[in-house]
Amino acid sequence: MPSHNNSDKFPEHSLELYIDVVKKFIENLQLKDVILSGHSMGGAVIQGFYFMYPDDVKALVLIGTGGRLRVKPSIFEDLKSNFQGYVNGIESAFCIKPSNDIIEDLKKDQLKTDPYVISEDFRICDEFDTLDKTASIDIPCLIIVGDTDDMTPVKYAKFFHDKIKKSELEIIKEAKHYVMFEKPKHVNKAIENFIRSLK
Repeated sequence: MPSHNNSDKFPEHSLELYIDVVKKFIENLQLKDVILSGHSMGGAVIQGFYFMYPDDVKALVLIGTGGRLRVKPSIFEDLKSNFQGYVNGIESAFCIKPSNDIIEDLKKDQLKTDPYVISEDFRICDEFDTLDKTASIDIPCLIIVGDTDDMTPVKYAKFFHDKIKKSELEIIKEAKHYVMFEKPKHVNKAIENFIRSLK
């Protein structure tokens, strides 16, 4: 992602910028029949990509995301005045405490990105709302969510499943927002089965 970790820095950030990066990545590698997968804000990016370039996408994998992504005001406050507190709060996005290695790796990864950029990401999420377009998604979609996810709750996933005709819903038990870290085997198996079903 632009301005994240060791990527090139950009002065301004937007959903359109992130979509453009995905577009150029696909074009440069000359990829066809692309299946896009996105978690949380990444889910917003791939939805936005599909709405702009529907013919370029074969399927979507929507993980812990929604058609609207409102953000708690306290998150913006922490990013302004208590960034380390925000980073330390990552642990609360897990249902069962993972290994210290996973937590420390996630914290280190967060600290490599400027707090302003992360705040911009949350602003993009907070402004994101494509609920009125969801029913127009006309490609196969796999929807994955942790059963105790309180950032993008199960009701978001069920909304997708109700509105998207060609969708499958996978609710992973004993998992929260970082479902792919908590239950990697379950998530990977669901994705593998989904991709096989497309052939």
